[in-house]
Amino acid sequence: MVCCWGFVGRTDLLQQRSRLAEFVVCLVSLVIAAVPGSVGSLAAEQPSDIPAWLQAQVGDGDGQITSVVLQRARALYLRKAREGATSNPCYFAMDATRPSTLNDGRLGRRFYVICEADRSFRAISAGHGGGRHLHGIANFSNGKRCAQNFGNAMGSRLTTGGAYVTSEQTTSFKGYYPVSGGRHAPLLRSFVQFDGEGETANARQREIGGHAAVLLRGVCRRKKPDSPYADQEGYVPFGMVENYSNGRSSGCTSWSSTDADAIVAMLRDRPAALYIYPESADIDAVAQAAKAGVAPSRAGLYWNASCLGEIRAPRFWSKERLDPIIARYEKSHPSPPPQPTPICAR
Repeated sequence: MVCCWGFVGRTDLLQQRSRLAEFVVCLVSLVIAAVPGSVGSLAAEQPSDIPAWLQAQVGDGDGQITSVVLQRARALYLRKAREGATSNPCYFAMDATRPSTLNDGRLGRRFYVICEADRSFRAISAGHGGGRHLHGIANFSNGKRCAQNFGNAMGSRLTTGGAYVTSEQTTSFKGYYPVSGGRHAPLLRSFVQFDGEGETANARQREIGGHAAVLLRGVCRRKKPDSPYADQEGYVPFGMVENYSNGRSSGCTSWSSTDADAIVAMLRDRPAALYIYPESADIDAVAQAAKAGVAPSRAGLYWNASCLGEIRAPRFWSKERLDPIIARYEKSHPSPPPQPTPICAR
């Protein structure tokens, strides 16, 4: 493929801009094709035998899966099955370039549960990493609707795209919360550990996994010595449940409570492949195209158009760059000593 044009003679400004845009598109395409793991290089590696029933789910609308996301997720699923790393007949994918909330207020469905054995495809909502704003040093925070910043640094609270395999599950007691009739129920939240490779290899060290998007706010302690969760003094935490299904996580993949229960049940003793889009090569390529004023699709790239219009250009923060920044910030802003949870007023 040759991407060279000579600007010979006198042309008007519009023609020059058009030629320059074409050159940028071709140049970006060449760079993408040369980067391992990018859209261009993976396109030739993907299996072409996607079943017709699954191909029917491909598209850019809500509840559909974009072609490149499906291709990469399916390729990972087949590879991990061959390697014996997974035993689950289902696999998962997430498109973190899509919005968490649609324009009409509904939750966007951007996490996919695909089970080819029984020809089932399900799209559900999922949260992305909120990132952080280290005032005076760096801002890699994300809004609720669209993710702009991605990365794999410790303590970054960012989503990292790439290949994962689900691992062990742990369930922890968070506290009691009020339910109807003046009663209280325990909030138990399961966490599914993810193990990664390449840029996602530090997922375990970062405590990256999947869980329900619920937590307790305004926690205090009450006497409840008959509870199996009581501490040595007979106290248990009480609080109000907050559902943040339309919000952000600390870097993990978060689901609604109902969806989380279903996924945890699917994964019990059966690890599965999970692919999260985008990877750093995708992010860098789209950012280059955006900087040049070229639509990603013209350069053979993919990013959700609604979110790209909102964020303008994405950014990947590598751990090599961000780890020292976070370490410097935390050294100059040490966390206050932990305080005991207060006793409930009533």
